[in-house]
Amino acid sequence: MNIHLKTALDYIMRAPFQALSAIFVLTITFFVATVLSILVYSSGKIIRHFETRPQVIAFLKDESTPESISALQERLSKDSRVKDVKYVNKEEALAIYKEATSDNPLLSELVSPSIFPASIEFSLLDLSFAEKVIEDMRGEAIVDQVGFTANIGSQTALGDVVSRLRTITLYLRVGGGVLVGVLLATSFLVLIVIIGMRMTTRRGEVEILDLIGATPGFIRSPIIIEAFIYALVGVIVGWLSTLILTLYATPSIVNYFGEIPVLPRDTLNILALFGIILAVEIVIGITLALTGSLLAVSRVRRGR
Repeated sequence: MNIHLKTALDYIMRAPFQALSAIFVLTITFFVATVLSILVYSSGKIIRHFETRPQVIAFLKDESTPESISALQERLSKDSRVKDVKYVNKEEALAIYKEATSDNPLLSELVSPSIFPASIEFSLLDLSFAEKVIEDMRGEAIVDQVGFTANIGSQTALGDVVSRLRTITLYLRVGGGVLVGVLLATSFLVLIVIIGMRMTTRRGEVEILDLIGATPGFIRSPIIIEAFIYALVGVIVGWLSTLILTLYATPSIVNYFGEIPVLPRDTLNILALFGIILAVEIVIGITLALTGSLLAVSRVRRGR
């Protein structure tokens, strides 16, 4: 085992309660940071879902030719503002109607495919494109009418919902950022205090090392490694706690929100998302540990 790592572990074992306090504060910090990261991710997915959910339905005139319909489909497929372009013929429109009225079969028996117009349906990449896209579709020669659907109400109501969701997400990001910042500052101060106490108790040992010609790096290394251990354990425990809770709750969350993709639906994608979060948190934790330990060591050495 590396001598510096062994020395750092010895320091931790000599004062386990100080070590536990540092790890506890760091665990809380990164647990909250991970939870907030997931909440921000989920809120962004909800906003995206409601922005792209409204479907534009262009009802086609009966005299429309297959060539003109194909040409319109191709233009829409190349339009960067839309996605999921789909052509619905009269028979498919009747099937949709029958499915919608399945609780009353008599209604289905009274209609035929000829009374339903064919249509081209597509979704928008962003709600702000709706007005312009609908205006463009109304100008098409083969389009009779244009409908704009949204299960949660009118276009105005949908815009209000999206606006509220954006506001909530903004508050979540700002408030969460402030909370994580306060917790990181607290963790930083706790690290400085504990490392400072370590250096104070080792004052005699440090003086002896100085006298025999030990380099500053040799003296600092065990302290820096100790801080790294605190940070890494805090990051991993906080992150792992959130991961376990998320994996446990994901089936219920996915079932509650239905088709809204608040979280990835398969375990591999969830692990990939958490892997990205873990990588970022490890970088933050190492930076916090390195900065705090170097600052604490320099302050103690200046005070000699």
